[in-house]
Amino acid sequence: MTSLDDLPIRDDLRGHVPYGAPQAPVRYQLNVNENTHPVPQEVVDDVLVDLATALQGVNRYPDREFTELREGLAGYLGKGIAAEQIWAANGSNEVLQHVLQAFGGPGRSVLGFPPTYSMHSMIATGTGSTWITGERDADYAITPATATREIERLDPDVVFLCAPNNPTGTPLPIETIEAAYEASRGIVLVDEAYAEFARPGTRSALDLLPGRPRLLVSRTMSKAFAFAGVRLGYLAADPAVIDALRLVRLPYHLSALTQAAATAALRHAPVMLATVGDIAAQRDRIVAELPSLGYRPYASDSNFVFFGGVDDPHAVFEALFAKDILIRDVGIPGHLRVTAGTAEETDYFLRSLAEISPR
Repeated sequence: MTSLDDLPIRDDLRGHVPYGAPQAPVRYQLNVNENTHPVPQEVVDDVLVDLATALQGVNRYPDREFTELREGLAGYLGKGIAAEQIWAANGSNEVLQHVLQAFGGPGRSVLGFPPTYSMHSMIATGTGSTWITGERDADYAITPATATREIERLDPDVVFLCAPNNPTGTPLPIETIEAAYEASRGIVLVDEAYAEFARPGTRSALDLLPGRPRLLVSRTMSKAFAFAGVRLGYLAADPAVIDALRLVRLPYHLSALTQAAATAALRHAPVMLATVGDIAAQRDRIVAELPSLGYRPYASDSNFVFFGGVDDPHAVFEALFAKDILIRDVGIPGHLRVTAGTAEETDYFLRSLAEISPR
């Protein structure tokens, strides 16, 4: 049987493995930071109406500029952001791929600050960009001074920042984003996939867009909107950046059905986001209760909790899996990550973890 090694694959892809979080038919799936609450029925009903309308015209290509969707996303973000500043694609991963196809590529470098979202480096590799890494401060933070130092030291073409960070949930001060932009000569992309879960008063990088044409802020409907299966990510940036992304997108890359579903959901944004407060409460509950079980949770502005003090992460992962729970071993020694879900899911996770934890 032919293997990868037998194929004329690009040399820079040899030895790499595809992204793949474990998948299993367990009752409690708390490993990939999905919103575990179902989409409200009133939203489902409205989406179905729009999908039925879209289906009547699927013999034609969809709106290449996804005009109505861009208007809906701009309205949702507010802050004076216009539709011509919005880009969208099939999940924020494709958005980031477009960014690196336009601004990265062979001979150009992308700076990240690991541990961070694993797809950042994989997208860099996939686009032929050189992935380089900067150092973080204690407890996975990045101060303005550290961001400036690492950017000046490494001189990247593109900088990726996570706000909050994945997999640690660490908040990223807006002052750090400002400092990174000032220190950089190229694109600075802030990945705000979990922004809706941030604590009240947290400022978004969206506030920094005016006057900063090299700043890009990506978002997703997968997390707070509970729309992971729809695959809709987007970013806000200067209109010139959007023009650059048009150069690399495939024709009609957003299907009519995706556009219809996302546009309908945006009309119900307050209903769709009603679970955010409940999820944040469960996140804070996990953070509060883990120390009594002998673990060290980190402060989180996301819908998950990263915790240390795990003597054998694989053993804990397997023990929870045996109890019908799937969490995430992110490969950081002594640490695991769990998604905050419903109150019932939190009850079962904490009770199960207590049963397998040393006293």
